[in-house]
Amino acid sequence: MKTILPHPVLSLVIAVIWVMLINEISTGTIVFGLAMGLAIPLTTARFWPGNPVLKAPLAIAEFLLVVLWDIVISNIHVARLVLTRKGASLRSTYVTVPLDLKTPEAITALAGTITMTPGTVSADLSADGKAILVHCLETDDPAGVVVDIKQRYERRLKRIFE
Repeated sequence: MKTILPHPVLSLVIAVIWVMLINEISTGTIVFGLAMGLAIPLTTARFWPGNPVLKAPLAIAEFLLVVLWDIVISNIHVARLVLTRKGASLRSTYVTVPLDLKTPEAITALAGTITMTPGTVSADLSADGKAILVHCLETDDPAGVVVDIKQRYERRLKRIFE
């Protein structure tokens, strides 16, 4: 079964995302989504050293809710900044976030989460994987950004992956 379906969760996620991107539930959309969900993991399986281990799979729902909430709030904040502030008055800065995460999957999820949240971008990962450089569009408290990332995202990802 592993040769036909090397990453079943990834296959399902790809199929669901495809249907959501097309924004139409039809037989063709579902069949094509499932075909991509089978083909992509099969094609990329040799690049995966193993399946990521999820220690607390139910914690994923909590993590996703927190991320979705933060995306909504950040969109409002960034829209307000864009509409009311001049570029020169923004207090953008780079912040180095030390990482407690060890697994590549958890670090990748954290970097992606930071980038998906408007107003922040994961800019670089240290060579040893122990820190991530984050660009913040607007902050007057870089230490607070570090605490927020560690408390809201890293702590939950650590529970999920490690």
